[in-house]
Amino acid sequence: MRYRLIILVALASVVACSAQVQQESSSDDSAAVRIYDSKKNEVVTVQKIQKTDAEWKAELSPEQYNILRNKGTERAFTGEYYHNTETGTYNCAGCGTELYTSDTKYDSGSGWPSFYDVINEKNVKVTDDGSLGMARLELTCARCGSHLGHVFDDGPNPTGLRYCVNSASLDFKPKDADK
Repeated sequence: MRYRLIILVALASVVACSAQVQQESSSDDSAAVRIYDSKKNEVVTVQKIQKTDAEWKAELSPEQYNILRNKGTERAFTGEYYHNTETGTYNCAGCGTELYTSDTKYDSGSGWPSFYDVINEKNVKVTDDGSLGMARLELTCARCGSHLGHVFDDGPNPTGLRYCVNSASLDFKPKDADK
């Protein structure tokens, strides 16, 4: 019995080390990423955004820096896009990647802009987040890694999801802005 326990512990250590090596090798910041581009109406390959902390600080407002780079959050009901009803696209404030459309935005009453779907699942990365003693799913931009918010399973049909996003992590582009 004692030897079985030792073998199980050793096996668990090998698996954990293997997973860590795999994660480190797959998180190469210089790697390319595939994202959806609505102008081309296709998935394209682009380079991940690589910036130093100083570059992010210089480009973002203090609130944006806190949210996008330090995984902060804005106070509920205060964000610029919470009440926005214009037609257009919500892009990542860090790199411009398209994230959500106004067609999927709805009033969840949560205090943050909420969407029931992403523009394309390749553009938003979803990962486990155990911070603050809660089990949540964090949303980050697939191209630059910026923190966007969290996704919950209490949204409306057709997805049943609520992508709860900080306004400061978004840059809204009205539909007719290109014309």
